[in-house]
Amino acid sequence: MSMYEIQGGRPLGGRLRVQGAKNSVLPLLAAALLAPGQSVIHNCPDLSDVSATLDILDLLGCRVAREGKTVTVDATALRGSAIPERLMREMRSSVIFLGALLARTGSAKLCYPGGCELGPRPIDLHLAALRGLGAEIREEGECLTCTAGRGLRGARIHLPFPSVGATENAMLCACGAQGVTTLVGAAREPEIVDLERFLNKLGARVSGAGTPVVTIEGGRPLHGAEHTVMGDRIVAATWLCACGAAGGEIALTGVELGSLDTVLSCLEQAGGRLECAGEEIRFRSTGPLRGIAPVHTAPYPGFPTDAQAILMAALAGGRGQTLFVENMFESRYRHVPELQRMGADIRVRGRCAVVTGSPLHGQRVESTDLRGGAALVVAALGAEGTTQVTRLSHIRRGYQDMEGTLRQLGADIRLLPTNRDTGEDHGICETQPKAKTAPKPAWHTL
Repeated sequence: MSMYEIQGGRPLGGRLRVQGAKNSVLPLLAAALLAPGQSVIHNCPDLSDVSATLDILDLLGCRVAREGKTVTVDATALRGSAIPERLMREMRSSVIFLGALLARTGSAKLCYPGGCELGPRPIDLHLAALRGLGAEIREEGECLTCTAGRGLRGARIHLPFPSVGATENAMLCACGAQGVTTLVGAAREPEIVDLERFLNKLGARVSGAGTPVVTIEGGRPLHGAEHTVMGDRIVAATWLCACGAAGGEIALTGVELGSLDTVLSCLEQAGGRLECAGEEIRFRSTGPLRGIAPVHTAPYPGFPTDAQAILMAALAGGRGQTLFVENMFESRYRHVPELQRMGADIRVRGRCAVVTGSPLHGQRVESTDLRGGAALVVAALGAEGTTQVTRLSHIRRGYQDMEGTLRQLGADIRLLPTNRDTGEDHGICETQPKAKTAPKPAWHTL
């Protein structure tokens, strides 16, 4: 195992092309199952979640090859429809195979998915949507056995909440259903639009992605296709917040500007200077960020929950006060105690967190989840002294070569081994000496 060692206080500078989107490529790879033939997917990031997805495709009988940023999936010889527990536990997004397998083979067997522990994230909406399309689903312990029953058929499906995963699963399953399916209350995220583009290239007929109503004309013959994954808007937000925390000037390309509107607005309020021209975002930070108007996470086009911890980390080392309200997940403040170890003044009550900017100092901290880990790196770049960030497995689920990218921007970051014998590869152990300053409690009253 390994950790990052980061020397804070060095301004960032340079130009980057943003990697392909994790939250787009995973459903795209599942969609490749729908079509006999070869699909070629470009701009595919090298992430542990992507590797796990490719392992699942290989196990199901697909021929999978990777060359640089291009992945080729030939699903002609697809066999079986069961995914073992060990692969399902590696990431929550593995549940996306449910709709694709039902559409292609008429059956699917898998266990409940794993991934980051962000509080209850039931897949009830996924199952209800698939049942609405005619699927018969039996839950046996932690395993699901699904069949097409008398056949999948188009239907009008109402989603009571705009779940991204449920929308994607329903879209994939509906491609194999006879007749027209209308999803009402669908998620509107840009990744849904990217999935629609790929499905239509496969020969499906899907429309309405990016709006609350998506229509799928099912039962059409499908074939392999070529597609380029959209840029990752959350990774882009991470580099922008890193520059906000550390200072400096960076330019980003390869990401749709409109997908970052809420994040860009917050950074401008905080005192950063933005210039957007064509496909380039140029961001400059010349002093400590200041507090901004309350940040409420919400489904797209609202402020993304995936960027909440990252922006919080950037503002924690600035000045002034900001209120965060987390409306999406119950346990999305697990990074707060670690930021507090670095001197952050954050008070949490329920879904609300008040951040009062103050100087941060280096400390040994532990990644709690994917975006929480990225937040600790952002905080470390703006902190005084040296910070060590452990449990990098979380970060590698969504960031390709984070240390290399940040070094390219001028950050002082090193990848170091941790000591397996002392258990340090799992973060801060109980036998480790306590910090001189006790961390502030995470859950005291506002």
